[in-house]
Amino acid sequence: MRSGFTALDAVVVVLYLAGTTALGMWVGRRQAGARDYFVAGRQIPWWAVLFSIVATETSALTFISIPGLAYTGNLGFLQVVAGYIAGRIGVALLLLPRYYQGEIVTVYALLQRRFGIATRRLTSIVFMATRAMADSVRIFATAIPVALIMGDAVPQPWAMPAAIVVLGAVTIVYTYRGGMRAVVWTEILQATVYLLGGVSAVVVLGATVPGGWSAILERAGAAGKLAAVDWSLTLSNPHTMWAGLIGGGFLSMASHGADQLIVQRLLSSKNLREAQTAIIGSGIVVFAQMALFLVVGIGLWVHFNGEAFQTPDSIFPRFIVEQMPAGLTGLLVAAIIAAAMSTQSGSINSLAAASTHDIYMPLTGRTADDPITFRAGRRFALFWGVALTGGALLFREQGTPVVVVALGIASFTYGGLLGVFFLGNFWPRATQRDAIAGLSVGITAMAFVVFARQLSAAFPGLAETLGPFARIAWPWYVLIGTSITMIVGMTTSVLFPRGRSDSRP
Repeated sequence: MRSGFTALDAVVVVLYLAGTTALGMWVGRRQAGARDYFVAGRQIPWWAVLFSIVATETSALTFISIPGLAYTGNLGFLQVVAGYIAGRIGVALLLLPRYYQGEIVTVYALLQRRFGIATRRLTSIVFMATRAMADSVRIFATAIPVALIMGDAVPQPWAMPAAIVVLGAVTIVYTYRGGMRAVVWTEILQATVYLLGGVSAVVVLGATVPGGWSAILERAGAAGKLAAVDWSLTLSNPHTMWAGLIGGGFLSMASHGADQLIVQRLLSSKNLREAQTAIIGSGIVVFAQMALFLVVGIGLWVHFNGEAFQTPDSIFPRFIVEQMPAGLTGLLVAAIIAAAMSTQSGSINSLAAASTHDIYMPLTGRTADDPITFRAGRRFALFWGVALTGGALLFREQGTPVVVVALGIASFTYGGLLGVFFLGNFWPRATQRDAIAGLSVGITAMAFVVFARQLSAAFPGLAETLGPFARIAWPWYVLIGTSITMIVGMTTSVLFPRGRSDSRP
């Protein structure tokens, strides 16, 4: 057994941090204005957009929590990932063609064309609040393994805050300076690093378990750990084929079609066809990537003989600290850092874009070509970088895998956002009033669904009423939210009809 963080490991991590920062500063050294800053002048090739999407949605949660899911369960999460591919195809065919009808920078600008400025502002604010909360959790997850490794050198109460602050500061520097170009090209480097880290973990696991991977797969298969398909019809199990294809499909449509974080990358593509290729291709790469990290979890289960851990998110970090050879430990830590930085940099830029184009510009009347708008965009990037880092410092670890916490937060509002886009695209009678009513009721209803367990504990009188909602698995959240939003919007449009002119700004 090996324990500790060697000088060689430290060199690897420092070289990664320095290299990423230098690359981001260099590729983003010339910015022509706000449009260039946020969508890179729409000159990013499809393959770069593809890997940028993969890196953005592959936060430290994937690296840390996905192996934990396989350790405590099986390969059933792949059913949800299969749904991600189906959802991406839906976005490519139904939503992307509309996003390329004009020169938009944020996806919520499309809602202003269809409904009005109030809808654009509300949906953008909902996105910003949700993205800030979810990504603060993701940044926190990164500090878990870093704190374990730094434990000998830094007092444990300060290890995690120190890791969060350092990583946040480095990411803010190159994102503030380089804009979307820096985000995309550093994410390609980051994706390469964490994929190498995952492969190296597979190799080391095979070397540490007697009999190698043949023995690992034999033991895991006998214990049912290799099961990947479950056709049972139950809303309480998140890892069934129905929850995966339907629930995961709607989750992917929302995250990749109604969330500025991903859509902004698609809008950086050269044209519609390249954007469609990038989004569908990213689904295939993500499936292979998730399979890799789930296999790591299976290997960890055999390596630790099914030992019980206080939290699933600590399993892989412990293996990194105890078993990875010098140098490879540094690579694995750099991989976790890479996954976190890619998500944080993308979030900072997308949050700044929404703040600038959806809030600042309509209020001030300034254009995207105005130098003052460019400077405002950079200030918003700085603000959101600090806010995400601060949010991560406030989060506290719990027994639930962090990946489930983050997905639950996102699913809370994703259904409402996707429902508004569906109303705008597929229900001609809907007006701004109907869109806002649907979104408001949808998010309010989802608060009871997502937080039913916590509300039942806080208010025992509601336990019987909220009990059924507490048993609904998270992949269904977006479908439920989308349905509620659309039903409310369609109903109000029929019961209280208005002239067609009311549906336009």
